[in-house]
Amino acid sequence: MNYAFHPEAVIEFEQAIEYYKDYQEGLGYAFASDIHDTIEHIVNFPSTWPEVQSGIHRCLTRHFPYGVVYSTDADSALILAVMHLHRSPNHWKHRTP
Repeated sequence: MNYAFHPEAVIEFEQAIEYYKDYQEGLGYAFASDIHDTIEHIVNFPSTWPEVQSGIHRCLTRHFPYGVVYSTDADSALILAVMHLHRSPNHWKHRTP
């Protein structure tokens, strides 16, 4: 299965990396790695994580307070949001396919 990012999800991801880079050396890399591990789980087991809306799933990261919100079709996943779990939980809803 392939995956792609919604353009706004790319911005969220990059901003979070920059935040963690500024916070502590090496933390930006650790965050990016955690998100990529989460996406790997999504690609390998797309229907495992709970739906937050019909056809939209959320997989939590292992080490950071983030969730990756995504939709799938037969051969790909669309990353709709890289969302901090303590902020505006519905900010991504306008991105649904």
